[in-house]
Amino acid sequence: MTDFYPSDQYGFARLLSDAERAALLRLRAVLDTHVRPVLADHWERGEFPESIVAPLIELDMMRPAEVLAAGERIRGLFGGFRNFELARVDASVVTFYNAQSGLFRTTVNLGGSPEQAAELDPRIASYEYKGVFALTEPDHGSDIAGGLATTATFTDDGRGGHWVINGAKRWIGGAAQADVLAVFARDTADGKVKCFLVPTDAPGLKLSKIERKTSLRIMQNADIELVDVTVPETARLANINSFADVAACLRNMRSDVAWIAAGAAGGASEAALEYVTERHQFGKPLASFQLIQEKLATMLTNVTASLAMVTSLTQAQDEGIYKDENSAMAKMFTARMLRETAALAREVCGGNGIVLDYDVARFHADAEAIYSYEGTDEINALILGRAITGIGAFR
Repeated sequence: MTDFYPSDQYGFARLLSDAERAALLRLRAVLDTHVRPVLADHWERGEFPESIVAPLIELDMMRPAEVLAAGERIRGLFGGFRNFELARVDASVVTFYNAQSGLFRTTVNLGGSPEQAAELDPRIASYEYKGVFALTEPDHGSDIAGGLATTATFTDDGRGGHWVINGAKRWIGGAAQADVLAVFARDTADGKVKCFLVPTDAPGLKLSKIERKTSLRIMQNADIELVDVTVPETARLANINSFADVAACLRNMRSDVAWIAAGAAGGASEAALEYVTERHQFGKPLASFQLIQEKLATMLTNVTASLAMVTSLTQAQDEGIYKDENSAMAKMFTARMLRETAALAREVCGGNGIVLDYDVARFHADAEAIYSYEGTDEINALILGRAITGIGAFR
């Protein structure tokens, strides 16, 4: 099926089953009805549209009814195109959704014991148990592996023990709407990074909205302070016992973000095409001008190349092949392509490219956040460079 997305020139969506496409069309209908109409106003105000949460949850897109009824397993490829579908509408909306479906769910399923994952995953998929990923700190982003400063101290109280957590986290998207934070902290006993499910209403925990953002304005990011926050040993995810275990989670998460970058580029390209087709200058459509067509061709090529990379990456992961360098390459490349595509989309829309009425302004601004989160361009390049040369160039 080559016309499922206007920006899917090579028809990668044909790799989806009929049931998977049916589920995505159901998602698309909700996005068109409940999400698109409210985006511009909420983006301008820097507020999250709470009215969209219930319709998105009710779709049950982590366990789509069509796929289950067809007796099919829920593939990574479906999850990728789900992110693509969301991202081509809005980067904040997909970031909000992926905070639960990608970051938090991956952390619990990979980082938790089999018992923890079995207990929590159905509740996460249904949104009964809402959580977010809390790794980045005010003073540590790219250097988080060695610089993570939040601490956790264990005390054996004779009842299974508890942990006392102190520190700060920053840029934690969706924290205010979550039940728990997956907080990464360094064990004061052995210096290793561990992960704890910390309730957002825990005594000693304070959330503050980050104001004055010029990117992902709909998404609510938080600063978090933790002062003597106490959680039981049962709140610790049993299989995260070093930063290597965190990196295993990030390997999966970067794949999600690569799909998001591809989807946002698709959305920018499609919005630009719609604009130049309808807009007339010098008595004819903008789309008829040679320079405009050259830019449209570049945008479509960028999206096609990005889709090719993330599709191939996810197919390999569906076969059990996971490599840090593959996820890093995909995130690096797709984010670069998004940045260029969003800039070209804004350019062909002229002055109207900086107002919210034509969508490209949101994609143009939001591309900067996607370019930076889940590993900057430079960090992903170094991960790939280490794989190429066998030499780590991190300092």
